[in-house]
Amino acid sequence: MEAVNRAELAGKLAEIEHRMRQAEVRGAVASYIPELAKVDPARFAVAVALPDGTVLQAGDAATPFSIQSISKVFTLAIALGRLGDQLWSRVGREPSGLAFNSILQLEQENGIPRNPFVNAGAIVVTDAILAGHQPRAVLGELLHFIRLAAGDDDIHINRAVAVSEQATAHRNIALAEFMAAMGNLRNPSALTIGTYVHQCAVEMTAIQLARAGLFLVNAPGCPRLVAPARIRRINALMMMCGHYDGSGEFAYRVGLPGKSGVGGGILAIVPGRASIAVWSPGLNTNGNSKLGTEALEHLARATGWSVFG
Repeated sequence: MEAVNRAELAGKLAEIEHRMRQAEVRGAVASYIPELAKVDPARFAVAVALPDGTVLQAGDAATPFSIQSISKVFTLAIALGRLGDQLWSRVGREPSGLAFNSILQLEQENGIPRNPFVNAGAIVVTDAILAGHQPRAVLGELLHFIRLAAGDDDIHINRAVAVSEQATAHRNIALAEFMAAMGNLRNPSALTIGTYVHQCAVEMTAIQLARAGLFLVNAPGCPRLVAPARIRRINALMMMCGHYDGSGEFAYRVGLPGKSGVGGGILAIVPGRASIAVWSPGLNTNGNSKLGTEALEHLARATGWSVFG
């Protein structure tokens, strides 16, 4: 991967931000969650955090947004720290090839979700870290982890988003109940889903999110929150599964491990180099940020940042 100096990188971010502002086709916001439907689709942010603590940014990088499924990266790190490889008896490590909230594959595979980033898999991960704990304690642990990773205590759960998501969680409740019927949910489904929707309602800025991703960069100066071997595994899962049935397309276009959320955010990791956060609320047909993906593609081409050389 080619090195790039900070002045050039800052200029490239400004250029990308200008290009994304001019885009006429921006995708559609996640209207099935009422609070997310209110977000202005014209918003755009990009932030790059470097291992020495420097953050370069452009656009609405100081505006908080709902990270949604990006939270699954942090809960997976916690679950692996608590359970290790025992977690993989309950959830797989393969791409799904189906929508993030599909129940079809779950039924075919006897209640074992294909990976920890589809909704069913993330619900199992949340259920696993709930074992013996109250939801308040688990959510407190999640916030502590994210704040520690970001070096910022001003990160919170947006209660209005959590309530909105809980009220429309019918598909996720169905996934949880099916897994309970198959013996792969250990807590009452209402408890697990309540924790899960609050986890998804964590609110961060692009600056905070980029900083929080540094623990996966595995370079001198980055937070040491998980073992290097676990960092490699989490990054591998982000590459293969982080964009659901659009993961192959994202890998082809961007070439970096990434995790999207229906709030329009994407966290991308440049191993050994940087953590990148982008935010554009409009989604493509796979439920991933349309302009966020385009911005990362432009950035990867300009910098030469790709795990494929």
